[in-house]
Amino acid sequence: MSDKLQGRRIIITGGASGMGEGLVRAFPALGAEVVSLDRAEREGREIAESSKARFVQCDVSEQKSVDAAFAQAVDSLGGLDVLIHAAGIAPGGAAEEIPLDTWNRVMGINATGTFLTNQAAFRHLRDGGGQIINFASAAGVQGLTNKAAYSASKGAVVAWTRTAAQEWGKYGVTVNAIAPAIWTPMYDKTRASMTTEQLAAHDAYMAKAVPLGGKLGDVEKDFVPVLAFLSGEGARFMTGQIFPVDGGTLMMR
Repeated sequence: MSDKLQGRRIIITGGASGMGEGLVRAFPALGAEVVSLDRAEREGREIAESSKARFVQCDVSEQKSVDAAFAQAVDSLGGLDVLIHAAGIAPGGAAEEIPLDTWNRVMGINATGTFLTNQAAFRHLRDGGGQIINFASAAGVQGLTNKAAYSASKGAVVAWTRTAAQEWGKYGVTVNAIAPAIWTPMYDKTRASMTTEQLAAHDAYMAKAVPLGGKLGDVEKDFVPVLAFLSGEGARFMTGQIFPVDGGTLMMR
C-alpha cells in the first residue's frame, strides 16, 4: 500500500485543515508528490513540511492567486496528474437572513473557487490527461436546512463537475466529485457549540441518518482510501460522477 500513488503528482487545495489536511498528511506516504494550497500560510506550511509535501499560499476565489499558485505548484512537481479541490466554507443561517456579503463569500470560495482551480488544472492536464476531484455535498443534491448559501454553492459544484466532465473527456481529463460526511475538527467545534439537549437530538438524528455506524466517518479509515483510489490510474474510466463517502446517508443515484 505504501506505493499506491507512486509518482502521482497531486495538488490539494484546502490543505491546512479538515479533509484536505488529512490528504496532505496521508498521500506522500502512499508515494505521491504533493503540493498543498491554502490561504492559511503558517498552518499550511507546517502541515505540508511535516508530511514531506510542499506548500504554496493561494486564495482560491481570486484568479491571479490561483493561476500563480498553480504555475508554481506544477513547476515544483514537474507536471500534474491530479487536482483534489477540497477548499470550502460552510457558514449557516436561515435562508431569509443570509447577508449578501456572506452569500458572495460562500459562492466565491466554493463555486468560483471550483471554477478557477479546475480551469487552472485543465490547462496543465489537457495535453496528457489526468484527474480532477471536486468536493460536492449532500447539501448540493437535496438541500440542507440553515445552510442555503452552502447548499447553493455545492449545487453549482455538482452541475459544473458533470458539465466539465462531458467537455473535457476528449482530452483524457476526468472530472468527478465526492460528497463526504467525515468527522473533522470543524465538526468538533460545531458539537461543542451545542447545548446538551441539542447534542442529544443531533446524535439521535445521526443514528438514523447514517446506516453505517450512525455517525460521521473517520478521515484515515473511511476517507483517505477512497480518495487514493480516485486519484490513481485505476479510476481513469469514471467521470461525471458524484461519489458519496457518507456511510449511506445520500445513496446517490
